[in-house]
Amino acid sequence: MKMDMSHQMRLEQRMKLAPRMIQSMEILQLTTLALLEKIEAELNSNPVLEVAEQGESDTTADSTMEQTVGQPGEVETGEKDLIIKSDQDKADGFERLNDFAERTDDYLHRTEVSKRTGDSEESDRKLEAMNNTPDRGRSLHDYLTEQWQLADTDEKTKKAGQAIIDYIDEKGYLKVRLEQLHNKDRKDFAMEHLEQALQLIQQLEPAGVGARDAKECLLIQMAQSSEDMSFEMELVSKYLDKLLENKLPEIAKKMNCSIERVKEALLRMRKLDTSPGLVISKEQSFPIRPDIIVVGAEDGSTELTTGGNFKVYLADKSVPALRINENYAGMAKDKKLDTKTRDFLKTNILSARWLLDAIEQRKQTLLRVSQAVVGRQREFFEKGTMYLKPLPMSEIAKMVGVHVATVSRAVAGKYIQSPQGIMPLRDLFGGGMETDSGESESFEAIRAKMQQIIDSEDKSKPLSDDAIKKKLEQMGVKDIARRTVAKYRKIMNIPTTRFRKRF
Repeated sequence: MKMDMSHQMRLEQRMKLAPRMIQSMEILQLTTLALLEKIEAELNSNPVLEVAEQGESDTTADSTMEQTVGQPGEVETGEKDLIIKSDQDKADGFERLNDFAERTDDYLHRTEVSKRTGDSEESDRKLEAMNNTPDRGRSLHDYLTEQWQLADTDEKTKKAGQAIIDYIDEKGYLKVRLEQLHNKDRKDFAMEHLEQALQLIQQLEPAGVGARDAKECLLIQMAQSSEDMSFEMELVSKYLDKLLENKLPEIAKKMNCSIERVKEALLRMRKLDTSPGLVISKEQSFPIRPDIIVVGAEDGSTELTTGGNFKVYLADKSVPALRINENYAGMAKDKKLDTKTRDFLKTNILSARWLLDAIEQRKQTLLRVSQAVVGRQREFFEKGTMYLKPLPMSEIAKMVGVHVATVSRAVAGKYIQSPQGIMPLRDLFGGGMETDSGESESFEAIRAKMQQIIDSEDKSKPLSDDAIKKKLEQMGVKDIARRTVAKYRKIMNIPTTRFRKRF
């Protein structure tokens, strides 16, 4: 076998993303809260970056970068070397040296003072944040364990009960059979201890905990109720399946009572909880903070007006104005400093400038995209969801003059506050269908019309999917299939005709 080496030329195209471009894309898709966290992290890691005072602009940063961007050691800073040839030169040189020393000492003094003050304020802020942090709350397991420790029973039943509690899920159900918790090799408790422990656990709070299915959960709660719910207990124990199928006339006939009696029982049962454990272990909800604000032009906003009667501005008042520290910028230009220190300062100044540019680019892109969307969806903001138009991202990208991927990143995770409430910005985009008038109507608008039809139907004779389809056609939505109506109904969590019927 012959082996040899040869040279070969090949022409190919490759797309490489510069670090600056990657950072811009990351900043663009951050929400306002995430941007604040990013800025705080950069302020902690980059010594040349600082928060500007109110009303100040980053003029130092602009002039600094013109002089400092480049490879370390290759930038001409404009500083003069300290050359002593005559008495006058000596005087000028030492005067410049004294000026630099005084400027540096003054900066270091102010930095030390602000650092001490900042440490105190930071300590106070941390202490205040710790004091205001809400309690994480107890889990259902911890809540049941605390109650079980106070149970008046023997030691073996106590151990059996703890084993049961370990297998109760977050909704409060015991999802394993008692036989699975016991085996012949166990000596600490027997099967009868498990059964006794389960009866005791089902008497703990919240009511219904420890049930093995929904029927047992409801029966436990009705048995512990202060009201007489014997009729409801018979209804659930014998006819729960038929209740789920909404067969009220058949149930009334078998229980020898009126339909009104069954409906009254269902009304009383609505206060029961089929997931009692979630009362204790429910997750904490956090408020949504909008990133874009849309107001009427008459509200007096100073921002640019869109194509309609609305004005758009960013909800970024909490985002601090940043700048590059002028003292560090001056030190980066001083040739008397060692090369390592100057290179360190230049690198951090460059990083800070990239961040400032990325934040400004995010602001401009998000504002332009939002203004274009609001101008395109003007009727939605005036009249509601039924007037939402189909809007592909490619159309907004063409209007703004950016790539469609940029629009996608700009709207990702952002919320808009408008006269129609707070909603994801991405919900204003989407496809649609053509109407009889030849105009396009968005899928959201069609679903809003479906909701209007179902809300106004006769509940004693609810409409079928075919009937809803015909109603939509009468409202101008043509060529919509019955299966599309059924799909939209499922998306909107609207039950079928049988379960919407009221007797």
